[in-house]
Amino acid sequence: MATIVTFGEIMLRLSTPGFQRFTQAQSFDASFGGGEANVAVSLAHLGHDARFVSKLPAHEVGQAALNRLRQFGVDTRFVVRGGDRVGIYFLETGASQRPSKVVYDRARSAVSEMAPSEVDWDAALDGADWFHWTGITPALGPKPRAAVERACRAARAAGATVSCDLNFRSKLWTTGEAQATMRPLMEHVDVCIANEEDADRSLGVRTAGSGAEAAEGAALDEGGYARLAERLKADFGFGAVAITLRESHSASDNGWSAMLLGGAGSAAPLAAARRSRVYGVRLVDRVGGGDSFAAGLVHGLLTKADAGEALEFAVAASALKQTIPGDLNLTSAAEVEKLATGSGSGRVER
Repeated sequence: MATIVTFGEIMLRLSTPGFQRFTQAQSFDASFGGGEANVAVSLAHLGHDARFVSKLPAHEVGQAALNRLRQFGVDTRFVVRGGDRVGIYFLETGASQRPSKVVYDRARSAVSEMAPSEVDWDAALDGADWFHWTGITPALGPKPRAAVERACRAARAAGATVSCDLNFRSKLWTTGEAQATMRPLMEHVDVCIANEEDADRSLGVRTAGSGAEAAEGAALDEGGYARLAERLKADFGFGAVAITLRESHSASDNGWSAMLLGGAGSAAPLAAARRSRVYGVRLVDRVGGGDSFAAGLVHGLLTKADAGEALEFAVAASALKQTIPGDLNLTSAAEVEKLATGSGSGRVER
């Protein structure tokens, strides 16, 4: 299997029990998660050598986060220890017509104050086949912003493929700040992962036919998303562009699919944008759904002969994750393959 490096923040996640509102909760369920950390855990579950680069305080909460990653086989040798805070996010899980809500408490977290020089990037990326980051990390501040650029250059020097999930977060920066940072960073990226909002706010590229609030049974404008993928690929020179397509019928029921153009790794590229199979997902926890898609796509592009197969694997992996509480996708490659090539009926396995 491949060696894949990710760089970002792992946070303490505090969730209200069940479907309680913040104003109801008398306690919170504690776990850990964060975009690039979630990708690393997923890839470790899929059999790869997954390395995670970050910074965590040397106190016990920082150690608990580190232990969580190690529990799933993630290589944490390049996690720098220092700083005072582990970032926190609070989650209220929505249901039916009530959306989920996230409140961040991550200002001055350890990774937001991590200077690029604190990591030996050449060592961290030594032997790496792939490097993955998201738009969340540069949004944390000037230091992680500079660290992302240095990491991308080291990945290039190591001969690794670089992927980026744009992941725009309005609570972390403005569209102007995002575009001023993200557009120049795209010169280092081979595989771009986005949805229509990310492409617009992070890169200033728009398309008609948004499916964000699609009515139940309504069809997405596939042509519009294909044109978005084509424009992103042409404007930034990406080898591949993946667009995730979520049809939000309610906070409980979503349609989930994706589109892919091009290819990378060992997978033969798609000359025209192709849409995957569509899954009707009864959501248990949608947080981390995009990260599981990214991990599934990386795995597929590295192991499949055809980019279309990689796409189907990624969408199936993400559909399964959204049935699992917590940020992490704890499914095996065999379970994903079974869904990707089967009926997805959910019948009891005996």
